[in-house]
Amino acid sequence: MRQATTETLGLGHPLAFFKNGRLPVTAAELVERVFGGATGRGALVISGGNGIVGSGKAMQLGARLLDYGVPVVTLDLPDAPPGLKGQMDGLIRSFGPAGAAAIAANIVQMTYDGRRLPATLTRFNPRFVLEAIPEVLAIKRAHYALWREVYPEITIRSVTSGFPSRELGVGVFHPSFPHPINKVWEVVEDSPSDAARLLWALGLVPVPVGDYWSFILDVLFCGVTLAALRFQEAANMPAWKVDKLVRLLVGPNPLRAHDAIGAGASFLTWSCLYHLAGEYGDLFQPAAELERRKASGETWYSSFRPVVDRPFTDGDRLEAWILGPLLQMTSLILRESRAHLAHINAIGEMCAQFTRGVPVLARSLGTTRVIEIVERYHRLHPEAATRAWHPEAFLALESPEGAMLYVNAGHDGTVGVVTISREALNGDVIAELNRAFDWLIAEGIERVILSGDFHLSTQMIGADTGEFYPALTDEQAGFNLSSEWTRTARRLFDGFKVSVGFIGGKRCLGGMLELMEHCHFVVAERDTQLGLPEVTLPVVPGMDGTHILFRRAKEADWSRVAQLLMTGKAVKAADAVGWLCDRVGTTDEALAQTWGLAMNGSAPERSLRRESLKLSAGLFEAVEASTGAAGRQAIAESARDCVGIDYETALERQARHSAGFMIGEACRKGAVGSAARRVLG
Repeated sequence: MRQATTETLGLGHPLAFFKNGRLPVTAAELVERVFGGATGRGALVISGGNGIVGSGKAMQLGARLLDYGVPVVTLDLPDAPPGLKGQMDGLIRSFGPAGAAAIAANIVQMTYDGRRLPATLTRFNPRFVLEAIPEVLAIKRAHYALWREVYPEITIRSVTSGFPSRELGVGVFHPSFPHPINKVWEVVEDSPSDAARLLWALGLVPVPVGDYWSFILDVLFCGVTLAALRFQEAANMPAWKVDKLVRLLVGPNPLRAHDAIGAGASFLTWSCLYHLAGEYGDLFQPAAELERRKASGETWYSSFRPVVDRPFTDGDRLEAWILGPLLQMTSLILRESRAHLAHINAIGEMCAQFTRGVPVLARSLGTTRVIEIVERYHRLHPEAATRAWHPEAFLALESPEGAMLYVNAGHDGTVGVVTISREALNGDVIAELNRAFDWLIAEGIERVILSGDFHLSTQMIGADTGEFYPALTDEQAGFNLSSEWTRTARRLFDGFKVSVGFIGGKRCLGGMLELMEHCHFVVAERDTQLGLPEVTLPVVPGMDGTHILFRRAKEADWSRVAQLLMTGKAVKAADAVGWLCDRVGTTDEALAQTWGLAMNGSAPERSLRRESLKLSAGLFEAVEASTGAAGRQAIAESARDCVGIDYETALERQARHSAGFMIGEACRKGAVGSAARRVLG
């Protein structure tokens, strides 16, 4: 239906991964290409390795390269703060004390005077430099010249926060914050390199972007910060209130996020906006308050909040001040075709923390409404109307590519592959799944594989709980959500001759697992965690989750299903063969098995019993209590009720159970209700 995002990295289409029974390249192969063979393997050098970015990436990459024998060297000035030390707590949480110690032991810390590289560096055979020194263009250029003088063949990439590659003279690997945990890197290269593909093979998310002043993340996040500051000035409102309203409207808390990043965040934001304003005009002109704070480093977000939070009722003005500039900035990004449309949308969500990417938001508003909002913003800020406004760019969202920002589909004439690039289900994903299914059926495809996209979605964490917020006060909203999502899931079993769900990555939970369980066959990587954590939130699974597993499992395995539902604890795929999945293996084995079933599978090995069934007495009571009683009771009641009627009738019945629980006190007091109060106030 559109270009797969893996193709932008030169990795091919996911359809080929299944047909070939293997991923296009392995981390071991790419390590050898980038760092040399095992007998002469060179080092990764992180220059500026004690800064917040450099130290975070030293740990992130060091953890992934340890098993391949790649030494990591950090280089910084003698008086630089000990940034690596600050990363250890996170490393211990992720890998345990022994694992963290092994990773840290493979990192060699060196200092230099900024003018000459240490002579001892030579014995580590530097092959790749990731530069993370201060954001001053002349200093960066001089630094690259220093490296090339000593190591003419060295590969250099900059983590710069805004300079184009053409200005730097090197390619860019721009990591998105929060630095230690976010996997996304905006990549600027003439063509996809083995180094960028190595990031992908190591489980990170490289995203090719165009060579412009500032990156997509910086335009969006610095842009929403600037919008918040202009609104703050116009409304004479405290920062905490501005943050709350921006979060309610689009998702991020820009001012609080700046405080979390540290004292230098305001300078970096000012720097990005200053250069963007020089290139594109007053739309990006830094606000006076940001000019003042760029040097002081003082915090924006006060911990003080009044007991009485007066409601803000001028939603039209808020929409104009916040959405207006964001939509205008997005028109610029679209006009310049800075990246694949799905990439632009994903960067907004995964990095800038928007609830929905601005392209998806614009798509839902429609071009006419987008133009009206931006024009209202221009009446408030006329200077922004003079440059960088391209309303015609939103026509791209009316194209086939613009209609499929989370889901893609392709086929070879016999087997179709549908991929999901969002880790959490929402209404937009469901709508795009329906478009993909409709297209494949219209193309005459009867056999289909459902999978993550092998790029933007490295795991499947369930449903986006933000979709549940309206259901906390409106039972019909909860019923509609549950029944509509379930109808989409059921198309996998009833709409195709054969459907195979492929589960890769770390985990597949909640609504994503329910979706996969509607496939005739489920194949998983053996170490992937499978689970239904709804009881811990608590909510009642709303996509056939309380009964489809019983209908597909043997009665001897019903106690395992009950354990899964009642505890919320995940199980390894290797321990779930026969009742949650049908095949497991290594990644390549699972890919080959998936293709074999898609081509030759017939009757499901775990049949779907559509008639009414009777669960054994005491089935749920036998599970040791480890979660709240209210959620356990509601899930057990839904399971008994929905298993006890036929499959077709159970769709509406389970939606009623799910919706009825969400408007109750137990759900409102749980994790979903607490999150809704933080967001909605």
